[in-house]
Amino acid sequence: MKSQARQVEIVPGRKGASSPYDFLLVTVSLFLVLSGLVMVASASITKADKMYASPLFFFWKHLISVVIGFSGAYVVLNIPLAKWQKLGAWFLLLTILFLIAVLIPGVGREVNGAMRWVSFGPINVQSSEIAKVCVVIYLAGYMVRQEEKVRTTFSGFIRPVAVVTLVAGLLLLEPDFGSAVVLFGTALGMLFMCGVPLSRFFIWVLTASISLLGIAVLSPYRMRRLTSFMDPWQDSQNTGYQLAQALIGFGRGEWFGVGLGSSIQKLFYLPEAHTDFIYAVLAEEFGLIGTTSIILLYFLIIWRAFLIGETAQQAGRLFSAYLAYGIGLIIGIQAFINIGVNMGVLPTKGLTLPLISYGNNSIVIYCVLIAFLLRVEMENRMPKKSSVMVKVGAHA
Repeated sequence: MKSQARQVEIVPGRKGASSPYDFLLVTVSLFLVLSGLVMVASASITKADKMYASPLFFFWKHLISVVIGFSGAYVVLNIPLAKWQKLGAWFLLLTILFLIAVLIPGVGREVNGAMRWVSFGPINVQSSEIAKVCVVIYLAGYMVRQEEKVRTTFSGFIRPVAVVTLVAGLLLLEPDFGSAVVLFGTALGMLFMCGVPLSRFFIWVLTASISLLGIAVLSPYRMRRLTSFMDPWQDSQNTGYQLAQALIGFGRGEWFGVGLGSSIQKLFYLPEAHTDFIYAVLAEEFGLIGTTSIILLYFLIIWRAFLIGETAQQAGRLFSAYLAYGIGLIIGIQAFINIGVNMGVLPTKGLTLPLISYGNNSIVIYCVLIAFLLRVEMENRMPKKSSVMVKVGAHA
């Protein structure tokens, strides 16, 4: 009997290969998207019929956006995260260029007094939605490259803060106050998850809060939004009208709602019923049970995002971990703000409800964000190649 040793490269197989994607995350996300299709059809049917003589006009456009979003998600799922990490700086540059372009007369497209879109023929691209993805990718990459400095030095901490401040400043010029708040909150959360001590946040948060408050005070329409939500009934036919109508919808919904399609508030009473205030229509038609269920689904996505991120961090995949944390934060913060606005506990902001509200750019971007999260989870189950020495026996 002779034996000889040789080096054999073993590539461990993925655990759970029969289920390549996170079942819970996929299920919850699909349910939210399908709920969005149903609610967009219900909330917009009257407006679509009056404006376009086609009751399902907004539904079909939303469905097309969902298909585009799924196509984008498919692309993301098939690209290793390492390639996205290398392109982080270019994504940041793309974000800044888009945010500047939208402010140029003749390039940016104005809707309802805000310059938030760049037109490419029939396609309108919303710069703030692109910024959400690009900034999260850039910050995740930066925190990997400068991890020690971010944790231990003020300069390492303030550089990403300065970048986010620049992006947020461009968003405020559109103006898009809501997206600026979401990006600020996401950046702070990612830095905290990276290990930045809380003491370092205090001065910067105080400065940012004073600056944002000053911007709100100097803008009359923003100040009216900040004050009207505290008592919408005081001026229910003017500044408090939208919130008052939303609260009426919540009141009519009671426990189980009035039934799908039976909302009264969507009949030209509640402005933006199929976009920013779709949650109020959902509350009226499905009641407390329906609204609580939606909150639970968002909680599950955020919980999975942080659990996936923690798993990646323990495996030493820091870019994947910070990317997962950022996605969980951005979905959670935007959902929290939209629901809070609909319920009258936060000032009115022009933010959609992730994966549910009508909004071509919004649904595409959030499908892509979920795909990034699925890709992180999938790579968590892909151990790196390892080489081991094994003995191979041969009979004489």
